[in-house]
Amino acid sequence: MSDNTLVTDNATDAATEQTENQAQATKTYSQQEVDNMMARMKGSLEKKLLKPYEDLGDPNELRQLREEAAKKQQAEAIKRGEFEKTLQELAAKKDAEISKRDSVIKEYKVNVPILSAAAKYNAVNAEQVKALLSTNVRLNDSGDVEVIDSKGSVRYNDKGEGLGVEDLVREFLDSNPHFKLANPTTTNSKSNIVSKGNAPLDVTKLDMNNPEHRALYREHRKTQGLS
Repeated sequence: MSDNTLVTDNATDAATEQTENQAQATKTYSQQEVDNMMARMKGSLEKKLLKPYEDLGDPNELRQLREEAAKKQQAEAIKRGEFEKTLQELAAKKDAEISKRDSVIKEYKVNVPILSAAAKYNAVNAEQVKALLSTNVRLNDSGDVEVIDSKGSVRYNDKGEGLGVEDLVREFLDSNPHFKLANPTTTNSKSNIVSKGNAPLDVTKLDMNNPEHRALYREHRKTQGLS
């Protein structure tokens, strides 16, 4: 074999090998082959990434456990919310009961004593006296009655004792005699009052047990701008 023939054969083999390589490089893959390759790659990556956490167990099981824990936590939070709501309702009910109890206590320890003292000291309208003086009487934390001034300070008598409700009412009526009933008058004095016409009304001669005199007194207060 000549040298020229050897060169020609080598060139032919090289060309054939190049053609085969090009054919392999341009080979197409089916979708199934691509999917299989991706699956293998994914499995390999997952195995590599999850290897440090193999001792913790299966990732899917861990994910399920985490979801269950989150749901449980949420359920407990809802439960706590209902419990807090129940506590709020109970607290509101308790406050209402306390308010009702305090109202009853105030009625018997404050309002009734004021009305009784007003009647005792001949007030024209005991309810009116109660309305005017109730803000000056309170119950302390121990449930005892205290008479207070406009600044909320407890008032005391000359003996250093706490001023009583009866003392407060008497003091008020003495300082405001127009809230007191006039001294009882005779029938003659009644007729004189009615027959005076346009003369000034002498309220000290009115008999508040007489409906006509009470009506006169009410008219007199209106003219004086007192009611």
